[in-house]
Amino acid sequence: MASAGRPSFKDHFSKQATDYAKFRPRYPRELFEYLGSVAPSRALAWDCASGNGQAAIGLAEVFDRVVATDASEKQIANASPHKHVDYRVAPAENSGIDSGIVDLIMVAQALHWFDLPRFYKEARRVLKNKGLLAASAYKFLHITPEIDELINSRYYDQVVGPFWPPERVLIEKFEAMAFPFPELKSPLFQMVAHWKIDHVLGYLQSWSATQRFITANNRSPLDEIADELRAAWGDRDESKQVTWPLTLRVGIKANPEPLIT
Repeated sequence: MASAGRPSFKDHFSKQATDYAKFRPRYPRELFEYLGSVAPSRALAWDCASGNGQAAIGLAEVFDRVVATDASEKQIANASPHKHVDYRVAPAENSGIDSGIVDLIMVAQALHWFDLPRFYKEARRVLKNKGLLAASAYKFLHITPEIDELINSRYYDQVVGPFWPPERVLIEKFEAMAFPFPELKSPLFQMVAHWKIDHVLGYLQSWSATQRFITANNRSPLDEIADELRAAWGDRDESKQVTWPLTLRVGIKANPEPLIT
């Protein structure tokens, strides 16, 4: 697919694409099994704004074929290969996918970056009748109360808070975001990892707000909490359980489509 003529997009992750691929948490298999169970068939899924391909790989274990797109060439270059995943560089609003062939669209931690009216039009175009649009989001991690306070309050809000792109606020209101599809009631899911302290620091380093802080100040904001975080962690070789509650919204393409302006 040619990249010429693609609309511009807000690229907050290409710079740290390698770290993003290395340090981001993995989605649970149960999430993809559920989506496969409610999709009209398991022939084709579109992982939109795939990033490093984490969701694409999960979908490929359930669906026969996955098209995974991202507007960032660097993200696609760092994506994990899989024989059932076709990676392409394309924006969410202009996928290049044929009309009416997709069983499921997955948007993992990315819906807030899109031009939503244009994306929803594109989603309706490519989905089969009764096809599904699934969008997930996560915000805070949970390890221990002391560590959570350092990361979720002090670092997220106070240290790098002013450096979050404005669209990030939509994660705070994910349940209230425009979603013009009849919605299914979905189970609760969470991501779970077992990380050492260095992996947690790498994850924080991959945040877009961290990178924007570094660009503006020519220093790492992690310096402001790293010593306290290590002290709260204890043995740096100890792995701790890290969890992220997921918010999942699943909508169905109705037939006939309602008129939405």
